Amino acid sequence: MAAQDYYSILEVPKTAGPDEIKKAFRKKAAALHPDNKDTGDETKFKELVAAYEVLSDENKKALYDRYGEDGLKRGGGGSGSASYGSDFDMSAFSDLGEIFEYFFGGNFRGGQGRARGGPQRGADLRFDMELDFQEAVFGVEKKITIKHQRSCSTCHGSGAAPGSNSVTCNSCGGHGQVRQTTSTLFGQFSQITVCPGCQGEGSKVEKACESCSGKGLLRKERTLELKIPAGVDTGSRIRVTGEGDSGKKGAGVGDLYVIVHVRQHEKFIRENTTIHIKQPISMSMAALGGDMLVDTVGGKRLLKIPSGTQAGTVITMRSEGVPFLSHPEKRGDQLVHLFIETPTKLSDEEKELYAKLAELRGEKLTVPESERPQSSSGKEGKHDKDKDKEKDKSIFDAIAGVFKGKSHEE
Repeated sequence: MAAQDYYSILEVPKTAGPDEIKKAFRKKAAALHPDNKDTGDETKFKELVAAYEVLSDENKKALYDRYGEDGLKRGGGGSGSASYGSDFDMSAFSDLGEIFEYFFGGNFRGGQGRARGGPQRGADLRFDMELDFQEAVFGVEKKITIKHQRSCSTCHGSGAAPGSNSVTCNSCGGHGQVRQTTSTLFGQFSQITVCPGCQGEGSKVEKACESCSGKGLLRKERTLELKIPAGVDTGSRIRVTGEGDSGKKGAGVGDLYVIVHVRQHEKFIRENTTIHIKQPISMSMAALGGDMLVDTVGGKRLLKIPSGTQAGTVITMRSEGVPFLSHPEKRGDQLVHLFIETPTKLSDEEKELYAKLAELRGEKLTVPESERPQSSSGKEGKHDKDKDKEKDKSIFDAIAGVFKGKSHEE
């Protein structure tokens, strides 16, 4: 199946903010929902929801902008495992009300619909992890300590003291929810909110459990060992199943999401799976060629420099870059950006040799007085030279402009 452009589906620019994305979704959802007899389209509606589910999530949107759909499909799931990307399932929603409940919070129902009740799944948790450059490139095992809600062992999550009974909540008549009808751009909707009297439980305990103060949950500390795969980058999200908060009264457990942040390296610049490095060479090496040791993420490697190398030449070192996240046995390349170092301090002997070389090559090192412009003061030369150095530095730091030199493969 061809890859979908989520921005085109929602008809928003890539610079769209959360409010603009949400507004675009609301507008198109009403028209495409299958219940709309005039313009409903189930296939396009599912594509719309899938696009909104990604672009409305900061981490998923970052992955999609950087890697496309491939970044959302990497990895799998399972108990205690880590996975990447989206696990959204449209089949989990039976109607438009549930769609809006999922994306915008609260329970929305129209007509004779009835809101869902019962214990809610535990909350997902977030943990921000900082990695060294090398750890992100080659993977690492890390221990992290988190605090999450777990069912109270005294009352087994009920919130009631041993031997006490539960009574029906008078505020909601045991439903756990109160209903309020409002008018929206989609028509009349009944918004179901949690009952403030019983916090959605529908009942109250006669005597609260002393261990958890009637909440049924206790915050506990837990240490986890995580295997961070090779190739992760800033913004990568690792899902650890079942390590979020527990739900009340035995409801489902949430997940833990580990968000990766990678520290910058003093020499290497990373671009997806490609590594860039700026490498100085001498004038002699540039003219005559030779070989030298160059730093890579895996250690020093031998690099051959062809004779007649010009400033700005880029040499590709195959498979010396970052492992592919989805295929760790494959690696990207390293691009070596060469610049020629001009010596600043010369001995008398070196000066004589350079002068002899210039003579042999027929090069003039000075301009005869008869050919010099009358307005030349000599001050502009140093100023322009300093500007050129600063320009070269800024170009490399931004990467883009440096890549246009002559290229060689190693």
